[in-house]
Amino acid sequence: MARYTGPKTRIARKFGDAIFGADKVLSKKNYPPGQHGNIRRRKTSEYGIMLAEKQKAKYTYGVLERQFRNMFDKAARANGITGEVLLQALESRLDNVVFRLGIAPTRAAARQLVSHKHIVVDGKVVHVPSYSVKPGQIVGVRERSKSLEVIADALAGFNHSKYPWLEWDESVKAGKMLHLPERADIPENIKEHLIVELYSK
Repeated sequence: MARYTGPKTRIARKFGDAIFGADKVLSKKNYPPGQHGNIRRRKTSEYGIMLAEKQKAKYTYGVLERQFRNMFDKAARANGITGEVLLQALESRLDNVVFRLGIAPTRAAARQLVSHKHIVVDGKVVHVPSYSVKPGQIVGVRERSKSLEVIADALAGFNHSKYPWLEWDESVKAGKMLHLPERADIPENIKEHLIVELYSK
């Protein structure tokens, strides 16, 4: 199962955004990594800006190039605004939904919980992180996994009202996707129109 396993702080500094969650280093070193990171660089080209936006989206959601391209192609064929449809598809990934529900502290941790068969969708174990959750489906913690410390710690004090397209039921440790998220509700700092422009070239 391919995924990015390199240094996360380096990537966060490259984009100047805490795309993997809270990163204390950014407050101290808010410039690109490397020996010459703190030296004024040449102006980035228009293509470079669009490419960086695509890379940021890929790293944020933990998707590799071929998978991301396939998702874009599907979004381009679907009804609606391509960039928004793409973000909705990324938000609908099972690992992302587990993260948004507060079951895991990061997307990487959510991916691991899914892969290790701790997560159920409509009562059935699903171990594919890229599984696309549909509106009306219920994502929860497997019965024998509800006592896991990592899950209990992640859920402790988590504010589920942050994501209005998801509804959480603490009594059964499961959440329901009510509908696809509106673009205004997705908190990620991604300029999806630049990604559309990049793939349209």
